[in-house]
Amino acid sequence: MAKRKIRIGENTYDTLDYKDFYFLKRFINSQAKIYPPNRYNVDAYSQRQLAKTIKRSRHMAFLPFTVK
Repeated sequence: MAKRKIRIGENTYDTLDYKDFYFLKRFINSQAKIYPPNRYNVDAYSQRQLAKTIKRSRHMAFLPFTVK
């Protein structure tokens, strides 16, 4: 069975890389909260993958947990 593609807007991705923090920074606001899926037209599967990747990037200290 083929693995699902991650759809974000018009683009499709095979996987998301937690080290690509410039790309992931688009999906968090100034308070470091993850934007809801309707902002970038993301389906539920892709939103879960995006959230998991952002959380992994936070754990590895590429993205902040909070902003002062």
